[in-house]
Amino acid sequence: MTKLTLGSHPYLLGFEQLERLVERTAKSGNEGYPPFNIEQTSDTSYRITLAVAGFREDDLSITVEHNQLVIRGRQADEGEDRVFLHRGIAARQFHRSFVLADGVEVSGATMENGLLHVDLKRAVPESVLQTIQIRKA
Repeated sequence: MTKLTLGSHPYLLGFEQLERLVERTAKSGNEGYPPFNIEQTSDTSYRITLAVAGFREDDLSITVEHNQLVIRGRQADEGEDRVFLHRGIAARQFHRSFVLADGVEVSGATMENGLLHVDLKRAVPESVLQTIQIRKA
């Protein structure tokens, strides 16, 4: 028996890129830090919220490249003159990536009480009916 993959199914033409995208996302190495929520705020909008306590706006970067939203955090070293008797608050860098569907764009980002909110909006494409003329060979 032959295993059908998304890219090899006879009725799904041109979806090979989607299959590669799913594989790349599975291998992206996103760890559990920082924790995040994804919520649907309307029929065409979403919000990703990351818990980034201890990070300032200047410590964070948000980029979109090739339909991939990448959020990075890197805290500046506060100086080596500090002596910790116990260090239980994570002060590490992070890298979170999310794959965005075609037509989904970042509409803004805000920081509030140690939470980074990234708002996304999906454009609704117009329905197009295309008639194809049949030529004689």
